Amino acid sequence: MRNIKYFITGGGTGGHIYPSIAVIRELVKTGVDKDNIFYLGNKKNLEYQIATNEGLKFLSYDVSGMPRKVSFKLVLFFIKLFLATLAAIFYTLKYRPDVVFATGGYVCAPILICAKIFNIPYVLHDCDAHPGVVSRLFSSGASALSLAFESAKEYTKCKNVFCCGNPIRDDFKTLSKDEAKKALGIEAKFVILIMGGSLGAKKINESAFLVVEKYSKDEDVQIIWQTGKKNYDDIRKRFTQMPKNLLLRPYFDNMAYALMASDVAISRAGSLSLSELCAAGLASVLVPYPYAAADHQRINAKKMCELGAALYLDDNDCTPKSLLSVLDEYVLDKDKLLSASKCAKENAKYDAAQKIVELINNAARK
Repeated sequence: MRNIKYFITGGGTGGHIYPSIAVIRELVKTGVDKDNIFYLGNKKNLEYQIATNEGLKFLSYDVSGMPRKVSFKLVLFFIKLFLATLAAIFYTLKYRPDVVFATGGYVCAPILICAKIFNIPYVLHDCDAHPGVVSRLFSSGASALSLAFESAKEYTKCKNVFCCGNPIRDDFKTLSKDEAKKALGIEAKFVILIMGGSLGAKKINESAFLVVEKYSKDEDVQIIWQTGKKNYDDIRKRFTQMPKNLLLRPYFDNMAYALMASDVAISRAGSLSLSELCAAGLASVLVPYPYAAADHQRINAKKMCELGAALYLDDNDCTPKSLLSVLDEYVLDKDKLLSASKCAKENAKYDAAQKIVELINNAARK
């Protein structure tokens, strides 16, 4: 197993990157040398920072998402895709991977095209209730397909489909609430987490000020607000004086600490976020991103609500007053909060990374 060479890819957002990192860590735990693991993506994107911080070799090519409308940008997309595929072919000939693992996003396409050209086995993981374009296009040739949602099976053509759940970081298994709070310097009894994913969520950020205004006056409450890198400076400037019980950050390198320290969260409904909310046993108010491909965030959020683990607020209805009102359904009703937290915890899957590593190694050995 130690001699197997792994090409791993997935990028654009944390929802595609962190599952691959969880799988990489599991590979290393099983004895795989990091020198045999190569991360492929765009060095202009978030995956470059995360992968290099993890001590991984990063192989870069320049590719971007496909425009939805016919325009010159579409022509440019195909030119970039062609050049990126040539780069992927070069990396393949140079490093000779035994298997490719892809977690979704447009950065996966070049190396998956290359895998098909050179007949390299590949394993896919898709985290959404409605699989992304890359997963749907390449699923028929995959050695195995891992899904987070059972309902996603109907959209794929792979013969070997496994509902593994989303791979999450080990911190969710080992970190206690008290340890997380201590690491963040939090002493308050009740913690509210506001988050919008790695890039930030405009509607949530615009509406969250009223939540801060109300609860910044309560000494028993701590607010953690992860703004996203794009929004941090503008939000920081709006506070003439920073509330003592507000921890404002553009981004957490390890979101597990913020989640494990909290009692309730306001969040978008990306699948990885939902998996981590469940792993942390955290009740949530979900405001799905309305422009997600195939409206998958709305589908994800509805499923969480059906489980009793979350409350739903449509992006179009998200205002400062409505967001505070829905949040207060949990804050002011501890029984409802505890029930939702319990439902979230019951739906957590902690062994997804181990299952996926087994699929990858089985594919590599064939």
